[in-house]
Amino acid sequence: MTPVQTPADLRPITALRFGAAIWVAVYTYWENLAGAGSSGLVDKGYLGVELFFVLSGFILSHVYLQSAGEKRFSYRGFLWARVARVYPLHVATLVGVGLLAAVALVAGMSVDGNVLSWVSLPANLLMVHAWGLAPVAGWNHPSWSISAEWFAYLCFPLFAFVFWRAREKPVAAVVGTAAFLTVLYYGFERVAGFPLTEATIRWGALRIVPCFALGCALYLVYRKAPLKAPWTASAVSFGLMVLSAALGLWDGITVLLAGALILSLASLPNERAGWLASKPAVYLGEISYSVYMVCVPWKLLAVNLAAKLTDAPDKQLQLFVWLAILALLPVVAALSYHLVEHPARKALRGMAQGRKTASSDKPQDGDTPKRVFQS
Repeated sequence: MTPVQTPADLRPITALRFGAAIWVAVYTYWENLAGAGSSGLVDKGYLGVELFFVLSGFILSHVYLQSAGEKRFSYRGFLWARVARVYPLHVATLVGVGLLAAVALVAGMSVDGNVLSWVSLPANLLMVHAWGLAPVAGWNHPSWSISAEWFAYLCFPLFAFVFWRAREKPVAAVVGTAAFLTVLYYGFERVAGFPLTEATIRWGALRIVPCFALGCALYLVYRKAPLKAPWTASAVSFGLMVLSAALGLWDGITVLLAGALILSLASLPNERAGWLASKPAVYLGEISYSVYMVCVPWKLLAVNLAAKLTDAPDKQLQLFVWLAILALLPVVAALSYHLVEHPARKALRGMAQGRKTASSDKPQDGDTPKRVFQS
């Protein structure tokens, strides 16, 4: 057992996922706001992806690290659960972007030639397009991060091997991963000429590694002993993270502060988390993956329609129109969650459970065959 009693669901950090998704969405839509100038906090919106990556390492460690360390871990079951979680909506949004682009072309509208990149399609379908295996960033571009996540999922046994052995030295694990992140960020920018935090299809698989590792290390701290003053720690880390982004400080600082925020919020007991553990907040967290994945398809549809209806030059929308499009994004995401993401995930996991049940009910030598009924 873990040294501390931990809940199966960490509701405050579930709610945090929605904030990360909206940060990315504002960053993505900002170019279409008429008169919008440079804004430090908005300009750093791409770091919302880093927040997701750290969260992913933390949550997967919370769910799977102990079973992996104790050799009770089913790698095949783990990967199937991950496929059920991300793949159906990934394919649905890919198809959606393709259909929107095709309709736009038929209507005589201009479409970036890379959007319907057929040579990039196989890599997208296999979720390896952030491994340097796609020639261009086509289709639903934000899905590069799902490809990066898939890389981390495949490597999870390696992460588990390292961090299970570091479980008695959580502070050293955090210091080590923070040092690794710092060296990697610095070295990559020196060699590549741009920050790793701005990499997508070329180096996305590498981009997730330090963040995922940081999430794993932070989980070890939580596992050993949650923070004593989580509300204070949450407020301080959130304020410093926002300030770091707004001032345009080095991305590594913001990422480390995001990790501190995740640890602080995870340390909040559900019964003391207030509105962060409320049903609306948790629900928004649950649809955050849909918010992120429909962000670009909704932008393609809504911004083009709004620009046409309001005769907006260069797709520069007035504030109230821009806000309306942004406000409708969670509504569209809720629809995709209930129509695609949730039922598809449930069906795929049901298939796995059905195979497991069928396997366990196979008659052994001398057994009488059983009849299995499933609803």
